[in-house]
Amino acid sequence: MSMQNTQNPDLRKLIKFFLMSAISFAIGTIHGTLQVLPPIRAWLDSIGSPYGGPGHMIDPLAHAHINLVGGLVMLGMGVTYYMLPILSGREIYSWKLVNHTFWWTALGVLGFYFSQVGFGIWEGFLFLSHPEQIPAIHHYYGLIISASASTMVVGFCSYLANIILTLRRPS
Repeated sequence: MSMQNTQNPDLRKLIKFFLMSAISFAIGTIHGTLQVLPPIRAWLDSIGSPYGGPGHMIDPLAHAHINLVGGLVMLGMGVTYYMLPILSGREIYSWKLVNHTFWWTALGVLGFYFSQVGFGIWEGFLFLSHPEQIPAIHHYYGLIISASASTMVVGFCSYLANIILTLRRPS
């Protein structure tokens, strides 16, 4: 027996939040498992994880962001968009903003995660073999991380605006 919500077919649009959350938790679980394997842990420790150096980009930054933003925040956003109309008696202000929330946040967190892991590995190998070359790649690191973080901010701001505008609607 299938259950369909005949009151609001837009609710199916929230599935992507839960899917992104599950994918992020899967990536975070695999990442966490790999980073405690003895040879990988030894390499990460040799490049500064978790306190500084290139290692901290992989553990804890990338690992924390994929779990917290990709997993928990995306789950929280989906649940909020589902529950807010029920609890407030107001319809979501804009389903276009719901989509903006999802895509900006998802692209931002994935960009941030893969940038942190990629630059952490790249700088980690340089740290151990040619540390004098690390400053040359910091130009790219700052630009890419800033772009990813700014993308996430657009998603968070879309979310906040949609929540505030929803709550300001007459009930």
